[in-house]
Amino acid sequence: MSANSDDAAHDDGHLAQVEWPSVRRSLFVAAVVSGGVTLASRLLPGEFANLGVAAVFLGSTAALALRDETAKVRAYGLSLGGLFEPEAIEPKRVVRDALRAVGWAVLLGALLFPPFIIAYGKLWAPQRAFVWRLPPDWFDRVAGQVLVIALPEEAFFRGFLQSALDGRLRARYRLFDAELGPGLIVSAAIFAVGHVLTVPQPGRLAVFFPALVFGWLRARTGGIGAGLAFHAACNLLSTMLALGFGLRAP
Repeated sequence: MSANSDDAAHDDGHLAQVEWPSVRRSLFVAAVVSGGVTLASRLLPGEFANLGVAAVFLGSTAALALRDETAKVRAYGLSLGGLFEPEAIEPKRVVRDALRAVGWAVLLGALLFPPFIIAYGKLWAPQRAFVWRLPPDWFDRVAGQVLVIALPEEAFFRGFLQSALDGRLRARYRLFDAELGPGLIVSAAIFAVGHVLTVPQPGRLAVFFPALVFGWLRARTGGIGAGLAFHAACNLLSTMLALGFGLRAP
């Protein structure tokens, strides 16, 4: 898998051209956005809550990182094959980067999903047999996970927040060919706390660990596309397991 997936080839050249917000401002923005997301999730009717949360994340990211020039969009890892850049869209580039993103998701899924499936069955359904169930609205669920859940969250947490923090806090270390900084840990922690604020269940803090993988993908590939694909795949896998073990109604 090439490190040039998404826009890694352009990323380094544009980092120096971006005036990164201060760490204090980035954390303040994260607190305000988390508060807005919490209000949206609790005040809006159930069928509109997810859309409200997505709107807060995407609107904030657009205002903070999708304005101005292409260099800024690329530095934040938000190009998605050029879809969010001001220049004309190149279909071949979009398809190429989409396939690379899916390739990363498949690779990590092959490595991480088997032990997760085994652990899920032992922890959450030790006395239940798994029965394959595909709900009739499966396509809508896939589209919802990609466009309403994974895209907004990856755009804000790994696109804006992780990038902005690492742009200011220059300490770096390498892990499996990814250059990482403090933004990985901080953004994953805020991501996890935000999940508990919207649904107050301590177990939701566990999303900190997959968030580290999403953040690693952001650093390794130069964009949010691979993390978006893997994020959606993780959520869909959890849904499939819950349905198959009878822990959630189809």
